[in-house]
Amino acid sequence: MNQNALYETLLAELSRNLALLPDKPEETPHSTLRALWMLAAGKPLSVESAMAAELPELDGKQVEKLRQTIQQRLDGTPLAHISGRQSFMGLELLAGPEALIPRKETELLAGSAIELLRQQEKDALNVIDVCTGAGNVALAIANAVQQARVYASDLSQEAVQLAKKNTELHDLTGRVALYTGDLLDPFRPLGMEGKVDMITCNPPYISSAKVPAMASEISEHEPEMAFNGGVFGINLMRKLIAEATDFIREKGHLVFEVGLGQGPAMEKQISKLPAYQSVKTVADAQGNARVVIAQVR
Repeated sequence: MNQNALYETLLAELSRNLALLPDKPEETPHSTLRALWMLAAGKPLSVESAMAAELPELDGKQVEKLRQTIQQRLDGTPLAHISGRQSFMGLELLAGPEALIPRKETELLAGSAIELLRQQEKDALNVIDVCTGAGNVALAIANAVQQARVYASDLSQEAVQLAKKNTELHDLTGRVALYTGDLLDPFRPLGMEGKVDMITCNPPYISSAKVPAMASEISEHEPEMAFNGGVFGINLMRKLIAEATDFIREKGHLVFEVGLGQGPAMEKQISKLPAYQSVKTVADAQGNARVVIAQVR
């Protein structure tokens, strides 16, 4: 079978059988096949990078590997775990089961944080990113805001190790420091109270009751601590809101992602707290409030 015919045959198979999730809009049968094709050729790429790549000719062994990875994908293994790559804010990142796969929706969080930081007229900015996972938000900020020094943490040692690899991959070890620990605890010994311009967070926000009903592609392959937010899905958010003011300087910001329907409640809750002078939400393209921005008094 020639390469074009092979491509069309495999594309038809993926189009018939591939189950796609709405939180990964970049994944289609077409982009999935291109990413797996590049992987079979020995060039692992995210789906977005694979879409821009020229597909090479595959030999017999490579075609067999391609068919094997397609079956893996159809069996429910996340594409980013197969390719080991995921794109976020234009950065090609390493991905794996150690941390939540960076989502396109979280680019709204990173973009909102970057926009606020770029408005600051300071030569140096201190940013803390908690629940950093693969390090995607921290690295996006450091890459886009040259005067930012980012301190990132995660409760999972495995996630921190993956974030370190991504930091090294993008040559940002001089401006991104990584720590293992619960939320803001790693930064108290550093004497950072009152010296931070911004805290960012993509917290776990799925309620415990909804976890069993999640797609198996997520629940069986990604770390539960990265998405299980407790009984109401807001346990960690509440803790973060309470502790963040110990670290954020006057008029600094807390910026965090929320799940569908959680934004208005979080905005209302924060607006009642005397430590914050203003709070607003940022909506996605569908009009859903997905990011909360709170400014410290």
